Amino acid sequence: MEKASRRHESATHLVDIAIDRTSRAPIGRQLYFALRAAIVAGRMPAGARLPSTRAAARLWGVSRGVVVEAYDTLLSESYVVGHHGSGTFVSADVPGQAERKRRTVPARSNARSDISSAARSVIGNLALDPPAQVPFVTGRAEPDDRTRAILKRIGHRHLDALCDHYRNPQGEERLRREVVRYLAAARGVRCEPGRVFITSGSQQAIDLAIRTLIDPGDTVAIEDPSYPPARLAFTAGGARLVPIPVDRHGIDMGLLTECGENVRAVYVTPSHQYPTGTVLSMARRLALIDWAAARGAWILEDDYDSEFRYDDRPLAALQGIDEHERVIYFGTFSKALLPGFRLGYLVVPTELVPAVRAMRVLLDRFPAPFHQLVVADFLNEGHFSSHLRRLREAYRASRDMLVALLREQFIGEPGIGIEVPMQGVHLFARLSPGFDDVAIAQAARRSAVTVLPISPMHLGAVTSHGLLLGFSALHHEDAAPAARRLALAVLLTRAGHG
Repeated sequence: MEKASRRHESATHLVDIAIDRTSRAPIGRQLYFALRAAIVAGRMPAGARLPSTRAAARLWGVSRGVVVEAYDTLLSESYVVGHHGSGTFVSADVPGQAERKRRTVPARSNARSDISSAARSVIGNLALDPPAQVPFVTGRAEPDDRTRAILKRIGHRHLDALCDHYRNPQGEERLRREVVRYLAAARGVRCEPGRVFITSGSQQAIDLAIRTLIDPGDTVAIEDPSYPPARLAFTAGGARLVPIPVDRHGIDMGLLTECGENVRAVYVTPSHQYPTGTVLSMARRLALIDWAAARGAWILEDDYDSEFRYDDRPLAALQGIDEHERVIYFGTFSKALLPGFRLGYLVVPTELVPAVRAMRVLLDRFPAPFHQLVVADFLNEGHFSSHLRRLREAYRASRDMLVALLREQFIGEPGIGIEVPMQGVHLFARLSPGFDDVAIAQAARRSAVTVLPISPMHLGAVTSHGLLLGFSALHHEDAAPAARRLALAVLLTRAGHG
């Protein structure tokens, strides 16, 4: 059997080379000019291998002699270099290319920006940048070796899902059935698979709801302070945001009820308010549902970390006590399993299913099946509940360790309140008005510590200052020195040297 030799093909064979058979210019010169233009323009980048003379002749419909003539001219002018036995490659120092790159594009006379108003509203916002994976960063997850081994084993079953057909825009029915079972048992959510949409995390679920329900100019009430990426998503969607302050019982229903605006929707995190950590009381939950029913408004419930309740059971989801079908429910597996899976879910009332489904198709046709099938089996076989028990124990230990370290560092400092979180994977360190949480966060970042300041999360008047510190995937060998560096950042900031 003859052994075939295959050399790596570059993308140069995809470059369009036009030969005009009616032109008086010699074909060899035409080919040379076309190749030179492609090289100078960067369509044939430095280091790219040109097709062999035989392959080029077939590819561009000319004789091999014509190709040799064009290549020789390019070689003589240093546009390409030849390596014996390897082929012909685009030169790393193409004549004229540096001058071309230095040319400036003349300013256009029209004043309109080249990007949309939605892009202008979010570009450059630090809240959208992936955070450095250093101590106290939020949003990390650390499954144990047992969970990782199970996920790998299940993953091998579904490798054939990578070679398949177009799927259901709402996601794999197997996963949607498991999500329904889980939400009914753990959160009291009432739904069926036909009302569930699998999304790329909760952020896409929020975006999908906005695209379906909110027109530019619509008024949306939002907790204040609130989760920055959600707020930015509403802004990018053209919503007019009305901030409603939160207190120790959650969103202020008195102020929401008195709001004179025609509110289209309200965004809440009732089970664990982001960022303050308060829980919306049952009285306010019922009042919020009645308010939405009377006003014909939607409640957008973001239940982002309800799996991690450390001392007692959380209150049931708003969706489960809503008799009027005004609640749209978001959730995610990013914190409970792995952020890299990018799996979230959206539960909508029956009347919204056709509209949300149509919008889902426009976003990205359907969610990729592989991770869905893995997670569906993980839930179906009972691994998720035991995984959560182990994770809660680990996170509780991390929480207690962090609280002890911070209290040790800030003992005797009355302006810093270390609150023990009853839920979630981040801790809220409340600061008195004498502290500048933004300056502290900046000083901490220079010391390789990431903390999130609370004051920029306000849309209206700043009523609270503080820092968010993540404790998931946190270990003592990292946390202890990081706590000392944070304390030093606070000290320097207070002294005016931050």
